[in-house]
Amino acid sequence: MHTVNLGNRTTPVGKIICIGRNYAEHIKELGNKTPDQPVIFMKPATAIVATGGTVTIPPYSNDCHHEIELAVLIGKEAKGISAEVALDHVAGYAVALDLTLRDVQNIQKEKGLPWEIAKAFDTSCPLSAFVSAEQIKDPQKLQLKLTVNGEVRQDGNTSDMMRTVAELIAAVSAYFTLEEGDIVLTGTPAGVSRIISGDQLEASIEQVGSLVVSVA
Repeated sequence: MHTVNLGNRTTPVGKIICIGRNYAEHIKELGNKTPDQPVIFMKPATAIVATGGTVTIPPYSNDCHHEIELAVLIGKEAKGISAEVALDHVAGYAVALDLTLRDVQNIQKEKGLPWEIAKAFDTSCPLSAFVSAEQIKDPQKLQLKLTVNGEVRQDGNTSDMMRTVAELIAAVSAYFTLEEGDIVLTGTPAGVSRIISGDQLEASIEQVGSLVVSVA
């Protein structure tokens, strides 16, 4: 069982709900169409790897990409809620990576098939420690940065999200009941690129924290 810590509480992780195409420049760099509603997919808790850990790229891919994201920990049940009250259901925030097997994803998309084998593999969700929601005054004013071997690859701000954290939580709650321990990943800014064995990734989000993982 995977758990996360927030203060002196340990919470079992439920489902990890991810949002795709939530930053306009990232949509452009991949040549995707701008969606008229949030693009939603999931990862299992087995995708989590803690800071200091190692990412293993599956042997069926030769093009794994990094995607830094703000992670949101749900603190109480939410179903069919409005954006106006959505942040009341947030317990904390963390730094996450949504690792993507881009070659596999493209094949799945061409065939009209789901993306999970490209998105939900073991170690595909490196995750930092969570900080309390009370410590973050505005989740829409946070700088995100990711380096690979010391080179800056992604440098963006949550203010560039097409849909805010609150809007995303509300939208997801229309489809699924969000429960304590669920995690929502909120999309990535532009700058995604390939990682390979031996790389060292460091991701940080202003006020939230940092995350370091290596690639096997």
